Amino acid sequence: MLMSGVTGSTELDSSSSAGQAKNRLQDDLNRFLNLLVTQLKNQDPLDPLDANEFTSQLVQFASVEQQIYANANMEKMVNLQQQSQTAFMIDYIGKTVETLGDKVNLEDDRAEFNYVLGTNAAHVQVSIQNSAGQTVFTTEGEKTAGKHNIVWDGKDGKGVQQADGVYTIVIAATDRDGNLLDVEQTVVGRVVGAGNDNGEATLFVGEVLTPMDQVVTVRETPAKQETVN
Repeated sequence: MLMSGVTGSTELDSSSSAGQAKNRLQDDLNRFLNLLVTQLKNQDPLDPLDANEFTSQLVQFASVEQQIYANANMEKMVNLQQQSQTAFMIDYIGKTVETLGDKVNLEDDRAEFNYVLGTNAAHVQVSIQNSAGQTVFTTEGEKTAGKHNIVWDGKDGKGVQQADGVYTIVIAATDRDGNLLDVEQTVVGRVVGAGNDNGEATLFVGEVLTPMDQVVTVRETPAKQETVN
């Protein structure tokens, strides 16, 4: 039993939060109206029910319904924004991006990353770990303040080629007193996909899932990239 003007006639997606809320509201309204009809049938003619009381309750139902439709409109706006965002992210596919982070994708025996020192360091050690947390490669890094680029050929310390996949870059920089220095790390890779992860715009940089707000630079992917040891 539905009351026109209280529950409205606009259809909502039953799978959405607003649609589920509307269904619950309809159930509550049906129970209220059934109870009201029963009370009216059995009221004392000499002491009738106060019309103001159930009118107030109907107004509350209408207020809740208005909020539900406001929420439904908000959901639609969010969905449209996400669709627009996804369409925008498609333009990134095939591009090479530099992103904040320490996870780099080794592909075709090539992995590129950067680190930035705010001041000169006394010692910088660059380590690369595989997915099992094992260090497969270590080298000394540049100690001067500024940005430094490293391209790893995928070989470990013994010259054994490592499998393509995701590796973790660890940069440890210290001053003359052995104190750790702050180091900003970025990784470079080719975008192979895009989407939304729990409402957050993300890019697939190789096998690394990267939020859009972590992107630092975007450039065309060279036809052929050279790897240095």
